[in-house]
Amino acid sequence: MASLAQSVPLRWQARVLQALFALPTPVRRLLAGKPVRLDGQTLDLDAQLLLRMQQLAGTELHSTDVRQARAAIRAGRVLVGGAPIEPVTTKDLQLPNDIPARLYRPGDLPEGSPLLVFFHGGGFAIGDIYSHDHLCRFLARNAGVRVLSVGYRLAPEDPFPAAVDDCVTAFKWAAAEATSLGADPKLIALGGDSAGGNLATVTALQVGSGNPRPVFLLLLYPTVDATMRQRSRDIFGNGYFLTDAGMDWFMERYVPDPETRTDPRVSPLLAEDLSALPPTYIATAGFDPLRDEGELFARRVAEAGVPVVLRRHEGLFHGFASMTGIGHAFKEATLEAASALRTGLAIGRNGRPRRKAVNADELNGYPVGSWLA
Repeated sequence: MASLAQSVPLRWQARVLQALFALPTPVRRLLAGKPVRLDGQTLDLDAQLLLRMQQLAGTELHSTDVRQARAAIRAGRVLVGGAPIEPVTTKDLQLPNDIPARLYRPGDLPEGSPLLVFFHGGGFAIGDIYSHDHLCRFLARNAGVRVLSVGYRLAPEDPFPAAVDDCVTAFKWAAAEATSLGADPKLIALGGDSAGGNLATVTALQVGSGNPRPVFLLLLYPTVDATMRQRSRDIFGNGYFLTDAGMDWFMERYVPDPETRTDPRVSPLLAEDLSALPPTYIATAGFDPLRDEGELFARRVAEAGVPVVLRRHEGLFHGFASMTGIGHAFKEATLEAASALRTGLAIGRNGRPRRKAVNADELNGYPVGSWLA
């Protein structure tokens, strides 16, 4: 099956996938198999069908060859990202230190719009501007913002802290050049998915005591702790796209020395003070090995007195924001994130007072998806 899939052009594979997801619900259920229920959650039919297709194709997120893995994640964008979102214009840029970037502008968005500085996912090793082109277009169009996608250096060629340094440099450059980019320098958000969520968080902490600072933080299923093994990693570490072995593979390339992984620039969950973070939206996926660390981080952010929304999409798995071109569930979840970004930036336009820190015991009763502080 894998060799057959490799012989078929990607555009035809994408059409087959779209046709499968357009089938009536009973037929899709038959193809996907019996419902999967685990840890009090039910895997969404769209998610289960995509996992079934991945299983039949014999593909894995990671590979022993970094070049092959990078090619695979780019191909995945074509398969599940859908057609390019229009009208969105793009402009490729070169930031200081030869950092590549791409600026997205939806439609006729006027000058002085908000700006999202976005860091892509891919385990610090395999993603890039191209693999996340569709997601950046999606956020730009549906949140009504300009998006600056940053191509930070990748491991293993450039391990930690190269990516952190590039992301901090990119944010400072964007803040200084916001007007020339058509953006309001007082309305800059940081965001990212997976490893990019980690880098967005670390960047926000690095610049949080300075000026300018980001006014909002958008985190999609972020990785925030490379030192502790949470319960969700044991439950969902195999069979749900991001695997236990894959997580080890990525971290071994990004931070080869285990002792360095306690650095808050690798594991922001371990940072002593999170109060410098801006208001934050964190989306987790129910069937994601990273779920629990992301939700623990949300509670720590709340304890620091920072307004934070935690939203768990119970039926989805890691990476859903890059899969909006098929089915409905992935798109709906990512639309919610875009709406949160739009709302957060609207609030940031007028500022928002911080609330007092709350006791961790008081958070136990909060439903997932609520304001935690």
